[in-house]
Amino acid sequence: MMRMLAIAAVLTAAADAHAAVLAAGPAVCWQMQKHGQDKQATACFTQLAQSNDAYARAEGAWGLEDYTGANEQFRIATQPAASSALYKVRWGMLLHERFNDAEAADLFHEALVKDPNSAQSYIGLASVSAEEFSSKAEEYLAKAEELDPKLAQPHEMSAEIALVNDNRERAATEADKALALESDAMDAMAVRAALELLADKPADAWFAKISATNPHPGKAYMQLAHQLELHYRFTDAAEYYRKAAEAQPRLWAAHSAYGVELMRLGETETPARELELAYNNGYKSPATVNSLRLLDSLKTFDVTKTDNTLIKIDKKENDLLLPYMQAELNTIIATYSKKYGMTLPGPVQLEVYPNHEDFAVRTMGMPGLGALGVTFGEVVAMDSPSGRKPGDFNWGATLWHEMSHVFVITATNQRVPRWFTEGLAVHEEGQRSAEWEDRVTPDVLIAIREKKLLPLDKLDRGFVQQEYPNQVLVSYFQGGAICDYIAGKWGEGKLLDMVHSYATKKTTVEAIQANLGMSTEEFDKQFLAWIDTKYGAEAKHFEEWRTQLKALAAASQAKQYDEVIAKAADVIKLYPYTGEANAYEILATVQRMQNDTKGERESLTQYMHNGGSQPGLLKRLAELQEQAGDPAEAVATLTKVLYIYPVNDTELHQRLGRLLLAQKNYTGAIREYGAVVAMNPLDKAGAEFNLAEGYMAAGERDKAQEAVLLSLEAAPDYKPAQKLLLQLQAH
Repeated sequence: MMRMLAIAAVLTAAADAHAAVLAAGPAVCWQMQKHGQDKQATACFTQLAQSNDAYARAEGAWGLEDYTGANEQFRIATQPAASSALYKVRWGMLLHERFNDAEAADLFHEALVKDPNSAQSYIGLASVSAEEFSSKAEEYLAKAEELDPKLAQPHEMSAEIALVNDNRERAATEADKALALESDAMDAMAVRAALELLADKPADAWFAKISATNPHPGKAYMQLAHQLELHYRFTDAAEYYRKAAEAQPRLWAAHSAYGVELMRLGETETPARELELAYNNGYKSPATVNSLRLLDSLKTFDVTKTDNTLIKIDKKENDLLLPYMQAELNTIIATYSKKYGMTLPGPVQLEVYPNHEDFAVRTMGMPGLGALGVTFGEVVAMDSPSGRKPGDFNWGATLWHEMSHVFVITATNQRVPRWFTEGLAVHEEGQRSAEWEDRVTPDVLIAIREKKLLPLDKLDRGFVQQEYPNQVLVSYFQGGAICDYIAGKWGEGKLLDMVHSYATKKTTVEAIQANLGMSTEEFDKQFLAWIDTKYGAEAKHFEEWRTQLKALAAASQAKQYDEVIAKAADVIKLYPYTGEANAYEILATVQRMQNDTKGERESLTQYMHNGGSQPGLLKRLAELQEQAGDPAEAVATLTKVLYIYPVNDTELHQRLGRLLLAQKNYTGAIREYGAVVAMNPLDKAGAEFNLAEGYMAAGERDKAQEAVLLSLEAAPDYKPAQKLLLQLQAH
């Protein structure tokens, strides 16, 4: 009897506990999880999963990592017309957590239709927007705070966003507001710890608070690592992602992030293991899946090592691209080592991707980066020319840009603000070639006209959350223009002094004062005056230029060629634009139709010197230069094309090889004829024969014989090759 009573008491207690969980709602379970009470949280979620209520079952399944079951239960819970708006919000947060932001945002909007005063809906929308580095996130958070001032979460998220934007004062203020509302606001503590680490101060006190709140603080370490990552502290970020995975072994997101970060640092074996662990446990985020695919694709890359470089290029392109990229990389390292007075601590790893989507994986989750290339410490990833449309980018300029990051980030021990490392890299492109200077685009002119350039001490924010379309590109231009201005007024040495200031952990305000002897406010005043002098007229007449360019194009279409010739110079004077459908090209086309080869050559020369980069137009210019009896200029022009689009164009390399051979530049001719061979042309016999002639002229008879034999192997009756072989064997 006593045993039966004891069993009844246990069952009653269990029923009471179950009822208590349901009465308290899912929040109690999530609170247990937040505080690292894993066993209690699991028991709590298990009870929810056994509820008669679909919403409770959804939360329970979610807590037990049964995401498919949770999704289905949320679907059931939200079907009744009278269901709470909260159900849609929570469903949306599940989808957001499981990598479906589009449907998550739809659910948050649907919840707002049900309840326009749902602060949680705005927090959900902010979460999605923050993932995309959208400025809308702050608007949503402000609305959530207005609707429910007692919520800590809007302040936590505002703190995170402020720190991403490097607004450290606001990050601290918002984190403190969150902690004042909820003493266990873990994300706020993580922001506070990140602020200390970014300032190179000990964060022990904040780590103690984090551990006291949750003895297994994996998510807090992840938040901290993410902030370090976004501030170029890639090695430190990897360490905290590792700590996150160790502190909370079932936090698969941490394993994935750790794997991705190690990939960025040039590793492959450990990343594969960590990413596979995350994937095999159901964490199939885009970064996880795509990074695993990328690791597979890297197996098809050839790897070339020297003492200070390691270059990875797809096997299909390696023979063609390696000679150019190896030579350029060697030149860059020698130039920057001398300029910055330093030697890199290890070899530079360069990865060149023919598939742009593979390259894009390298930039996932990084704001304002990766349009053409991206740098992580001593690892540089970039598109292959074949991964972009002809004329879209200059791989040489991109490599000089990214390698500037390698040196500056290393020189400052990763303590450099975004605006300066990006601005200096843009400046270095122009130092390498005036034709590689960052040109003022229509977006930049509009920003100048509308006075949207940011104050220097806030310029970092222009690289993260765009307040208007293409602000990131405007910020790149502004950063580069600032470095151009400093170099022009105070000398190149001041830029190196700025690097040294950042290495000693000075802020931008302090660096400007120390090196230029003025406040950032005074600098902004002088810089904007310089910008106005240089670009003010173009910005002022931008609409007039656009109208006249349209009229010029229309006149060309209508075959009103005299009108084009009469007006083109005026359009160019208003704004020397070299992008698509530019006045230079319109004018040169008309001049070609009228057989005005001198005028066409002059127009295309201006186009090139102002940064024009369409390979077809530059190749036409080289043809005109050769016809005019200036083969040296033709070589110079075709060499520029090599930096833009050296792929899928055997004719380019054949022409340049012929010109170089005639000028007795045998090394260059061999390189170009070798490029033709590497492209596996239809006329393999002719390509190998040309290469043999190059070797013969250079006195490399053994290589010449090897090439001529390959020519005859492809076409045994090829008489020029037979004749050359006889010559070679006669001596």
